[in-house]
Amino acid sequence: MPRALREVVYVDGVRTAFGKAGPQGHFWKTRADDMGVKVVRELLRRNAKIPPERIGDVIMAATAQVGDQGLTLGRDVALLAGIPQTVPGFAVDRMCAGALTAVTAGAGEIAMDAADVVLAGGIEHMGHHPMGEDVEFNPRFVAERLVDPSAVTMGATAENLHDRFPHLDKEAADAFAVQSQQRAAAAWDNGVMRETVVPMSVFTDEGWKVAERDEFLRPDTTMEALAGLRTPFRPGGRVTAGNSAGLTDGATACFLASEEAAAELGLEPKMRLVGYAFSGVEPELMGIGPIPATRRVLDQAGLTVDDVGLFELNEPFAIQVLTWCDALGVVPDDPRLNPYGGAIAFGHPLAATGVRLMAQLAYGFGERPAVRYGLTALCVGMGMGAALLWENLRVG
Repeated sequence: MPRALREVVYVDGVRTAFGKAGPQGHFWKTRADDMGVKVVRELLRRNAKIPPERIGDVIMAATAQVGDQGLTLGRDVALLAGIPQTVPGFAVDRMCAGALTAVTAGAGEIAMDAADVVLAGGIEHMGHHPMGEDVEFNPRFVAERLVDPSAVTMGATAENLHDRFPHLDKEAADAFAVQSQQRAAAAWDNGVMRETVVPMSVFTDEGWKVAERDEFLRPDTTMEALAGLRTPFRPGGRVTAGNSAGLTDGATACFLASEEAAAELGLEPKMRLVGYAFSGVEPELMGIGPIPATRRVLDQAGLTVDDVGLFELNEPFAIQVLTWCDALGVVPDDPRLNPYGGAIAFGHPLAATGVRLMAQLAYGFGERPAVRYGLTALCVGMGMGAALLWENLRVG
């Protein structure tokens, strides 16, 4: 029989600091699932009104579902974090959109009355599991020309975007990278990140330390410094380490709930999920994925880009953001776009990033009560895009 779907709200979200992938990074001697345990425990501590047994599901994303981020990661992390054994969990993979897919999967459970509260997030330890390691690509992809060979190298897809959109040149990409670093530095200085970043004790070659700050922050970045960087994906190319997100380790987690459960438990949700869309594009141009996804979700809601007061767009490469801006009519220095900086400064631990975007959007909503709608969006490897539209529940 017909029934109404329930509304889904975002309650709270946290993340670890994002560390450099590799022996010099924060988390080199830390297990991936233990990073997940840390953010889950902090989320439980911050939201003590949510009884752990009331959680209906724990959904964790990872791109490399092997080793210390293998098993059924949601269940693994839930048990390690002390959540009751009666609470189930599972893992998902949509590469860079992993955490956002965990969120939409959990939202579906809540909307269908299969759960009142869901814990969702993502984990990526790119130091332990480099991108593409232990993956065997089917030779038919190239032999039958199903995809261009460049599709399996994300930096090459970024160079392809420069080829396809020559008016978006390296100077524009470098300028956006400088802006991202400056905005991220200001956000850390102003205490924005302290609201969402969970310090974590980690063991290193020098003994125990606290991982509490993102390791790719470069507040002194200049156009002159970026101009001299090498282009590793193509001789004479335009994509550099300076206008790209670094390889990163990190974890994120958030609480979603039905509106009814939030009211019953006395929670103060920050935003409501209005809609979401996933899209597919040419794999070798994966960076344009957020463009059709954004258009689809705005069409679903009957809104235009002018109705959206905040955008949190992932920054795997500056050129990817520039193509989105170009297509949607948003100037790259628009104060609505990534006001606290983005992945070029923070890093991009693949499946974890989506909840970072959401947490920053929620914080932005709190600072801007006049803004009603916000968007979180990102591109996805092998030619996809994701966009989630949110409504501010603290509108003044």
